[in-house]
Amino acid sequence: MFFGVVTSTAAGIFGATFLDRMGIWLRQPAWSGFLVGAIALVGVFTLAVAPVRGATRILLSIEAITVTLIVAVAVTILIRLITGTAPQRQTVDFSVFSVAPGTGGSAVFLGVVFGFLSFAGFEAAATLGEETRAPRRDIPRAILGTAIFGGLYFVFVAAVEMMGFGTDVRGIAAFINSGSLLGDLGTQYVAAWVGDLITIGAAISAFGCALACAVGGARLLYALARDGAAPVALSKISPVRASPVRATAVVVIAMFVVITLAWLVLAAKPLDLFIASGTIGTLILLVAYALATLGAVRLLFFSGHREVAGWEIIVPALALALIGYTLFRNTWPYPTGAAATYPAVSAAWLLVGLVWVLACPGATRRAGRLLVADEGLRLPADAR
Repeated sequence: MFFGVVTSTAAGIFGATFLDRMGIWLRQPAWSGFLVGAIALVGVFTLAVAPVRGATRILLSIEAITVTLIVAVAVTILIRLITGTAPQRQTVDFSVFSVAPGTGGSAVFLGVVFGFLSFAGFEAAATLGEETRAPRRDIPRAILGTAIFGGLYFVFVAAVEMMGFGTDVRGIAAFINSGSLLGDLGTQYVAAWVGDLITIGAAISAFGCALACAVGGARLLYALARDGAAPVALSKISPVRASPVRATAVVVIAMFVVITLAWLVLAAKPLDLFIASGTIGTLILLVAYALATLGAVRLLFFSGHREVAGWEIIVPALALALIGYTLFRNTWPYPTGAAATYPAVSAAWLLVGLVWVLACPGATRRAGRLLVADEGLRLPADAR
């Protein structure tokens, strides 16, 4: 849900920027991004309750076009950096891969949260496993392929963006203040129309990500309801749309409520909500990743029979160390100002889930048994 807020807000920010660039909506109020983002959520719900095949095709088409355009512009920028024809004499500077002198570990791991935010969701394909013809083949391929491509893509594009603006004080300031990083770079390095095209492409891509969040969140909520760990009313499938309409409505309405509160009650700016919801969602997701990793360790190494080679335990151990230290550095020393609310809201959200599990132990154990049975796995003796 929080990532749905992040991506729909991003769609609003990029969409409002595009309308300004085109002269369609000039002298915009501070809340323009909220309005465009709220409108985007209406479209998200419409597509999310449609049969998943149609929504997935739309999502893949949007992402493929936008990613191709971004890569093409990034390569063009890199060529100009290499050949010395950059607008402000920027050059290839590998210092973007090093930490600036004097930067403490806390600052680095505060930034790592945004790295997780950019990469989070690579496993979202798993939520569509029950609607896939060959899930045991296609879902692992989708997750692994996304992890490999996404990792290379994010590193390459982020590095080119930073070098494109320049690594001096002026370049860093321009990077921070840009409303559309590759949109502004496309305008500078290629042509104005390329920048505009990337900006609207980024808005559409963010809309696609919000759609993925709504679809994934709704499927998770539906599965919990079907297995008795959430209200049974959310386990209904629409006979007309062949999708969990009620669960989808709950997820999208929750996103809309958060945006409305930030807009009308807290008087925040769209970028403020983007940062807040992104950080909160990532902190929650890090806990989910840690719990999933612990569960995998128990299943693979301590369930009474060895599923993999013993030395491979180093992989989840390193993952837990990275996740744990990132969480620690984002809560100690405790952040101040607006950032102080991020860990608090994350903890409150997790507490709600914990209370729900403790209040309904029978339902959650039943859901666990059904999940294990569906996956064809052996249940550890002490959990039967």
